[in-house]
Amino acid sequence: MSEFSTNLAHACGYYRSISEVCRRLGINRQQFNKYLNGQVHPSRHNMRRICDFFGVTESEMLMDETRFAQVIGWRKQDIVKPQLETPMRHLEKLLSRSQPVDRYAGYYFRYFYSFGNQGSIIRSLARIAVRDGRAIFKNIEILRDPETGRWMRTNKYEGVIFQLADRIQLFEYETTEMNSVTQMTLYPSYRHRVDYLLGIQTGGPTRRGRKPGASRVALEFLGTDINIGRAMRQTGLFQPDDPALRREIVQAIRNEIDDRSFVLEVDEP
Repeated sequence: MSEFSTNLAHACGYYRSISEVCRRLGINRQQFNKYLNGQVHPSRHNMRRICDFFGVTESEMLMDETRFAQVIGWRKQDIVKPQLETPMRHLEKLLSRSQPVDRYAGYYFRYFYSFGNQGSIIRSLARIAVRDGRAIFKNIEILRDPETGRWMRTNKYEGVIFQLADRIQLFEYETTEMNSVTQMTLYPSYRHRVDYLLGIQTGGPTRRGRKPGASRVALEFLGTDINIGRAMRQTGLFQPDDPALRREIVQAIRNEIDDRSFVLEVDEP
């Protein structure tokens, strides 16, 4: 075994299990075992993640075993305790408790009333992809003028999705300017085939006002293998009465609050 694999095994000894280390690092256990066995060396990116996690430098990870044991021993308190206080720990705890979301993998049209274009509905193209048991969410909005069809701007989002306590949770951020974060809570689907998912999202306009808001949202399942170009051409801003929109989806995302209610809710589908 190389100095790296030996030292890596030693560093892992400060944690309850290899699985815990892999979960916190976000590295696949099978791949991590190859590092431990000396079969492969981590990529530059993964090496940096591993070193940051254990609180050592790359050169220290390549020391002889005795010297490395001394270095990491001195830093034991700085390695274990601060890691418990990192913000990522909270997200990792949620992800580790997620129910499987594999059945939701695929492409979707996403519908909601625009925060920045009053009275218009945004239809964007989203994708849920599952890798190594973790699900990621990507969404792209190509906004066109409803009257002329001319391009206005494009917004791109990425995030994570997981299922807790019979609700699908999603966090995403705008990837270009990184000035907008959206949180979404959806009902899961109990049908044999996913049709659409309904829920509530919070966020705000990416350009004007920055006023936070909440809206109903729907994800319409398109399939796992689609013509992406064709789907992108169907995105944009729409008036609620546009025949291109499904009536039941338009009705489901209307942001109306009943006189007997005090918060914006979504009826269970």
